[in-house]
Amino acid sequence: MISQRILSGVSAVLLTTGVVQGIRGGWIHAKAGLAQVLLHRSWERTRAGGVEEKPWPWADTRPAALLEAPAHGVRLFVLEGNSGRNLAFGPVFSDGTARGRDMVINGHRDTHFRFLQALQPGDRIRVRRGATSAWYAVAQTDVVDSRMRDLVIDPGLDRLSLVTCFPFDSPSAGGPLRYVVTALPAHDGDINPRRSPSSG
Repeated sequence: MISQRILSGVSAVLLTTGVVQGIRGGWIHAKAGLAQVLLHRSWERTRAGGVEEKPWPWADTRPAALLEAPAHGVRLFVLEGNSGRNLAFGPVFSDGTARGRDMVINGHRDTHFRFLQALQPGDRIRVRRGATSAWYAVAQTDVVDSRMRDLVIDPGLDRLSLVTCFPFDSPSAGGPLRYVVTALPAHDGDINPRRSPSSG
């Protein structure tokens, strides 16, 4: 009789924990998706009116760029301000790279940057910043240990680095490993036509 009560209690605790974790995981994905909708609205209003509009009333960040990977159906607004809070809403520029030629963009592996694992050499990525637009081609992907190697920013280098935690299916967040996608300026002659961008 006692063992039946203990089993029922343990089952109730496990069920409650599972429900709470499910709600938490759903909320993280819902928040990430909703933020991109609000960022898109802010981006369009700012472009139309020339006045910077906040994506939501209490926002202390703004969409600084639009990141696209057409072959994978990806269209993400990148935020200024490299903070954990901003990362919940979208990918972010690493400090000091939002306006430079050597750009580093960080994103969460379980939401916005999950698509990085599908990128292949030759895939095209476009970055729109203000009135400028530039195409990049994926050159390589690497798994690096952040304790052993730092990403070195070279202001004279034209490069795009997309960075997220690794492995993609890890049950725990963080850790020292990073998945780094390096993309270089795209030139018509060195891109696989199957992965060519749509016009626009």
